[in-house]
Amino acid sequence: MRKYKLHISMVLLAAILLTGLLAPWIAPYDPNATAMSERLLGPCPAHWLGTDSLGRDMLSRVLYGGRASILVALAATVLSMAFGMLLGVISGYFGGAADFAATALANIFQGLPGTCLMIAIAGVLGPGIPNLILALVLTSWAGFSRIVRTETLRIREEAYVEGLRALGAGPLRLLARHVIPNMIPNIVVLFTTRVGRCVLSIASLSYLGLGIRPPTPDWSVMISDARLNYRSAPHLIIVPGMCIFLLLLAINLLGDALRDRLDVQSMEVNRL
Repeated sequence: MRKYKLHISMVLLAAILLTGLLAPWIAPYDPNATAMSERLLGPCPAHWLGTDSLGRDMLSRVLYGGRASILVALAATVLSMAFGMLLGVISGYFGGAADFAATALANIFQGLPGTCLMIAIAGVLGPGIPNLILALVLTSWAGFSRIVRTETLRIREEAYVEGLRALGAGPLRLLARHVIPNMIPNIVVLFTTRVGRCVLSIASLSYLGLGIRPPTPDWSVMISDARLNYRSAPHLIIVPGMCIFLLLLAINLLGDALRDRLDVQSMEVNRL
């Protein structure tokens, strides 16, 4: 199973991404088209996954549903990683007042309950994708910053970096060509795990009405809309819930596979 994790994760992710990209061509209906005469239908030939409380086709909404969550999760993770890496590299390499200020700021944000802070930010700013991304970035950048700072401190003390510094290499050259490239494997693994956490956070906020707003066809919005009818029509929750589960499974398997592939020390131990 361990050797096939990468293949399984890539197949799942490819399937989810392709269905999202091709949704306008393969969805049988408009995902927002309502038909009250067909509301709360179970799976049938006309609607393979049934319909929701407004008569909208569930299959069409599921095909479109991963687009918003995946794009928002990727955007929020990239922005938080960029901000966290910038502060972490400056803090770890230059030290001094910059290190003190960046570490203190990261400690403040990590000391606050992430979920509560995210809900508070989204609640004050209101629902919407820009506010959702801002809430996710503010609650996740500190983790990137601390890990990058630790890696920068470790690489900065390596003998080859000391030698290059003695030969006159400047800070920008050392950071761009030696320090940052050597921490890329760890950052890649961290990036995949953070994307999965962002997907869960988006689902939580959207369920509370603070994330992606209806009628956008999104899996978490579909679960939120199904709260009143899930007993009589359980497919309203099961279908989008399974989609979120498969997406998180694919992301976590990808992160584990990349950790196994990029962990040089573990590879050397396994060869002994």
